Amino acid sequence: MLTFRSIKSLYRLAFAEGEGIGTAYEYFAKRLVLGRWLTGRARAKRVLIAGLPEKYGSSLDFLLIAQELGATEIVVAEDRPSALEKGRQGLVAAQAMGELSGLQPQFVLCSDLERMPELTPGFDVCLGSEVLQRLSAAAGQRYVTTLTKLARAIVLFAPNGDNPSHTNISGLSGLRLTDLQALLQTVGARAEVGYIDMPPFPPGITRSAVQRQQASSGRLEGMVMWGLAYYARLERLFPIKWRRHYSHIVYALTPPASS
Repeated sequence: MLTFRSIKSLYRLAFAEGEGIGTAYEYFAKRLVLGRWLTGRARAKRVLIAGLPEKYGSSLDFLLIAQELGATEIVVAEDRPSALEKGRQGLVAAQAMGELSGLQPQFVLCSDLERMPELTPGFDVCLGSEVLQRLSAAAGQRYVTTLTKLARAIVLFAPNGDNPSHTNISGLSGLRLTDLQALLQTVGARAEVGYIDMPPFPPGITRSAVQRQQASSGRLEGMVMWGLAYYARLERLFPIKWRRHYSHIVYALTPPASS
């Protein structure tokens, strides 16, 4: 159900958010997982983005996915006004580049992200990235319980707690895959879980705004991104111990793809 998007084209979204190639690679890796999971599922008319990333980007990739799914209602729910404003600004910047044209999501400031009382149930798909790790265990359980009541299908991504080199450099907390799986089991949800986002370059690389701009149009950068796309497709074939130690992200999809 998702169209093919190269890492270079996804870089435009990352650039609009003030991020770089690492974020574009992450978006590509997520789409590989979500493309398989969404195959054969009914179109999603109502899509919820349940919280925005704690630090990196504003989940513009989720807005792209909602657009591709033909959603007629897209809600971005968040409890931090600054994160909502950052998301709005990122969307404006992306639309100025010709991305996400005509998209008008609802940005909803929630009084309580764990319960989201401002929202009504009936969403087809709920997407969340880089949210769970900033919640306590009890708050995370309430958050996931709320999502199961709001949406029929849930997708969650979080920093990998078994990769300390990534979490230490990023400054984010992390979740182990086993903890994420146990959390969903606690609320009675069956889930497909796994590891993604293992770029072949060290975490924490920073580039200037000029360098990021040059990467969006440079021929050499384009060839590098082309090669990275092939590398990303190989991630699922890496040994599980390698993925556990080196992946940046753990994910959960409920219901599983086989349901």
